[in-house]
Amino acid sequence: MYTSKDICVIIGASHAGVNTAFNLRKEKWQGRIILIDVDPELPYHRPPLSKTYLTDNASVKNLLKPVESYKKENIELLLGKKVIHLNESVKQLVLDDTTKINYTKLVLATGAKPIVPSITGLQNCKAYFCLRTAEDVANIKEAYNASKNKRVVIIGGGYIGLETAASLQKIGAEVVVLERESRILKRVATSVISNFFRDLHTHNGVQIFENKEVNKIENEADVTKVYSTDGSCYKADILILGVGVVPNTDLAKMANLDLKNGICVSNTGVTSNTSIYAVGDCSYHYNPHYKTYIRLESVQNAVDQSKVVAASIAGKEYVYDTIPWFWSDQYNIKLQIVGLANNYTDSIIREEQNKENVISVWYFKNDELLAVNAINNTKAYVLGTKFIKEGKKIDKEKLAKASIPLSKDLALAF
Repeated sequence: MYTSKDICVIIGASHAGVNTAFNLRKEKWQGRIILIDVDPELPYHRPPLSKTYLTDNASVKNLLKPVESYKKENIELLLGKKVIHLNESVKQLVLDDTTKINYTKLVLATGAKPIVPSITGLQNCKAYFCLRTAEDVANIKEAYNASKNKRVVIIGGGYIGLETAASLQKIGAEVVVLERESRILKRVATSVISNFFRDLHTHNGVQIFENKEVNKIENEADVTKVYSTDGSCYKADILILGVGVVPNTDLAKMANLDLKNGICVSNTGVTSNTSIYAVGDCSYHYNPHYKTYIRLESVQNAVDQSKVVAASIAGKEYVYDTIPWFWSDQYNIKLQIVGLANNYTDSIIREEQNKENVISVWYFKNDELLAVNAINNTKAYVLGTKFIKEGKKIDKEKLAKASIPLSKDLALAF
């Protein structure tokens, strides 16, 4: 049983870390809780970074919790501090200001960091940015306001790249997206979704070029030239990298934890060291529903895992078993995804009658519903979530007919 003398240190103060801290108090953890993050800002919501933070002139951020909440729950914030050393044998951390902190339990909520590709001349580029923090957004906005022609080239056609493209186009930028793969969103979505969003961006004036592998950057006066391996060249005032992220595992390596595609954890969030837990984007965990190991970069995963980790630290045996879900907002389009479409055998596309851009794609592995992608269709998302959780078999013939309304009656009786 843990007492007031025990200390839980959480490294990382985004959704995973902050929710773990507050959930620990809900679980009646009596000891100290210390929340550490290199970001000096009071913890804020991350999804708006590529959306409203870019388009809104206000600098006020959407905080995860008001500062008073941390004081009320006696959660100590150490912001703008970096952990530079972890000694798991004596359970001690060292910060970049030489401060030493001992812990009883340690939670790694270290998240992920943007990939910076090896492109000739990139390091000499004066105006290239990643988009992961509030500081990144502030720097992009400053560079944009100072630029003359408002030309933006985004390398990478994933969700972050496309959300950023939509936001910058909204405020008047001339945007080009360069994607190395044969289609945008190839790593994370099927061709149906890729085609929809390519058409959406093209309709809104964003130029998307696929099969473009950037291999060289040149600076001429105030202009950046971005070259592809096929010889094509694109001029930019601002260059944004959106080619993906990798989990932050430096501290996990110091602690000799098991690593694969992130920090390996059990279904209660504990790592290969029983005093250390991992949660959020950096954790590699088993999903019982899909019977596979996954690492998820989503707020939902961070929030759900934090409840399990807090309970586990407090001595309760909760097991992480949720259906992944994710969303993306681009222009006036909301994409909601539930489930994992990996290894699907067939799919059904529904375009709802008399409704523009209200679409859903249902993915099956034989008769098993794996996932649903819903575009401006919350009903499809909600029903899909229910069907997947309950393991319902769906009448595919009825589902394929848009004249038959979406309802729970689509589920077949066992």
